[in-house]
Amino acid sequence: MKLKSKWLIPLIVIGFLGSIGFAMFFLTNQFPRFDADRAYRDVVFQENLGARTPGSEAHQKAGEWIQNELNNSGWTVEVQDCSNCSQTVTNIIGKLGAGNEIIILGAHYDSRIYADQDPNSAKQFEPVPGANDGASGVAILLELARILPKPSQKQVWLVFFDAEDNGGINDQEWIYGSRYFVEKLKVQFLPENLPAAAIIVDMVGDQDLNIYYEANSTSVLKEEIWKIANQLGYSQFIPSTKHRMLDDHTPFLEAGIPAVDIIDFDYPYWHTTQDTSDRVSGESLEAVGVTLFHWLTK
Repeated sequence: MKLKSKWLIPLIVIGFLGSIGFAMFFLTNQFPRFDADRAYRDVVFQENLGARTPGSEAHQKAGEWIQNELNNSGWTVEVQDCSNCSQTVTNIIGKLGAGNEIIILGAHYDSRIYADQDPNSAKQFEPVPGANDGASGVAILLELARILPKPSQKQVWLVFFDAEDNGGINDQEWIYGSRYFVEKLKVQFLPENLPAAAIIVDMVGDQDLNIYYEANSTSVLKEEIWKIANQLGYSQFIPSTKHRMLDDHTPFLEAGIPAVDIIDFDYPYWHTTQDTSDRVSGESLEAVGVTLFHWLTK
């Protein structure tokens, strides 16, 4: 049967749209969905434990919970202690997959002991709840742990760093847990076998999320990740440079490992008693989590 020309173009368009719909169905259903609500509940859970300051009961419970969540998701769990360091460190490492290439995703799970940036001076010696600054990154990593497929040609490590957030208090250093972790890496691996990349997520749950390029981060890596975010429609990733950070990516860069810091430092409740879960957005957690999922599985 010969189609009249007036019907040809509409049928072609319908067929094209149908193929797109099928492709989108396939792409969105071949892997489990990043559950933004569950990630947000993980932020609330951490906040409800109390301030996760190193040495506290809440800190211990947070570490045990992270290990249980990783175990339940099928990851191999290692605990890296340093009891004789100048600061007590308990890093938690989840590993998945095989192969020589190692990709690290990291977040810190401790919170700051003093809210020294609080506008109310009477509250500056209270602990920071750490819903965005700490808990948001942990929540994203744990949700990725639940949904990531087992990689066949590489290893993915999820690293939950301790002792990141209490620098400048009683002579304590910043990013102590990640420095200890990288020092151990350099002993464990020859330089040519060090991890291929390290991606840090920190303060990524802000309701008004704007993630700029961080100046110290490896250019090729951040351009890759921001491009994927923009392709997915996440305008929260802004491809221009704004801040230069000392964060858990710094020790990796110093060791010659490509690294990126995904952070929104324009957070008005940073190191205050107002860093609470009501100022965290599931949509923000999803934007970062889905972007990293696609980057890891590309």
